[in-house]
Amino acid sequence: MAGTVEIDRAAVEHRLMTIRKGIDQLESLGPLGGARFENDPTTGLVVERILALLVDLAHLINRHAAEVVLGVTPRTCEASFGAAAKAGMIEESLAADLAPMDGPHHVLMQLSLDTEPEEAAAVVAGALTGYAEYVRQVAEWIADHRPGV
Repeated sequence: MAGTVEIDRAAVEHRLMTIRKGIDQLESLGPLGGARFENDPTTGLVVERILALLVDLAHLINRHAAEVVLGVTPRTCEASFGAAAKAGMIEESLAADLAPMDGPHHVLMQLSLDTEPEEAAAVVAGALTGYAEYVRQVAEWIADHRPGV
């Protein structure tokens, strides 16, 4: 690890717990097809908000890991996923999945709701899969980076 600064395990673990809760909340909504979003616009807003929270929490975790391990502070959410991969916290393919070229999942969700509600379900499914894997990889990484290990 760069310097003498240690990973703030408590902060990372708390953020992972909040990400898990967000995933659980999204899954508890049940099927999220285009008709549901068209008939119940509130559901779309809730989903978009949870997706925004997930990316914000991941950004904080990624930034912290990049600062401690690499000695750099990524300026954007997208850059933070690349830095997290470079720090060895997550796989590069996962970093790419969670930082799509078209924008973060919550932005893609909002765009889908505005233009193609039937595509929104695929955005949510991709985010759920990606963030569940993110939690798994980060939890494994944090366990491997205990003080003295």
